[in-house]
Amino acid sequence: MSFLAEDKASVLVEALPYIKHFYGKTIVIKYGGNAMINDELKAKVIQDIVLMKFVGMRPVIVHGGGPDITGFLKKVGKETEFVSGLRVTDEETVQIAEMVLVGKINTEIVSLLNHNGVKAVGLSGKDAELIKAQKHLAVVHENGIQRKVDIGFVGDVKKINTEILNDLLDQDYIPVIAPIGVGEGNESYNINADYVAAEVAGALEAEKLLLLTDIEGIYRDYHDKSTFISTLTQQEARNMIHDGTIAGGMIPKVEACLRSLEAGAAKTHIIDGRQPHSLILEVFTPQGIGTEVVK
Repeated sequence: MSFLAEDKASVLVEALPYIKHFYGKTIVIKYGGNAMINDELKAKVIQDIVLMKFVGMRPVIVHGGGPDITGFLKKVGKETEFVSGLRVTDEETVQIAEMVLVGKINTEIVSLLNHNGVKAVGLSGKDAELIKAQKHLAVVHENGIQRKVDIGFVGDVKKINTEILNDLLDQDYIPVIAPIGVGEGNESYNINADYVAAEVAGALEAEKLLLLTDIEGIYRDYHDKSTFISTLTQQEARNMIHDGTIAGGMIPKVEACLRSLEAGAAKTHIIDGRQPHSLILEVFTPQGIGTEVVK
């Protein structure tokens, strides 16, 4: 029994330098993937964020919600249109996305945080023009020719209104942000949540951007687990995207890390949200988990 008590004490003592270092620092968390749809993992993510808050950090959450949006579109029988192989987000689709992201997912996260004893406020990018957006034109390659394609109400972040976020953080709230931006004509744009988290972290000059994913991190060869990379520089990451080592769904996540660092964040991390308490393991232990992308 005494050994167990000492073991628990040593864990707390090991965490002390990290608690001291991150006290008062802003940590941006992109919450998505399996950790959002698995109830057991969801509870652990919420516990991690609550702990971070109670030891003096300033968490900001940006969440995704692709599976929920897809599920609702199927439920209402909405047909998906494609241009040059890319999904088009028409006006009806973006309205559904906004309803699911803001009305369902955001509300649920805020409720869970409040229930666990912290103050949280849900925000759409349209609130106080938090996320000013512009239309995203996708680049496609066809018959050796590169061209830009309009895929509807899909946006890029133009500007983040940090005033409202800093006001909420200063008043001890956790902002929870849905990745819906507002255009010049008050139109809604659905934006990749990784990119929104990156821009928020950069604009707030966050100490860390933590991207919760469904993969352990980055490998030099995904089929060889011994090639796992714990730390990667910006230039190394760019080279690996260029040579195809980083491909597919990992590209937006690594690009988000690069954007965040360029915009002012100190460090970025791609971590496995399927691992229970992955946020605590990354922030409070010397070895951490996942892949760190640094300047």
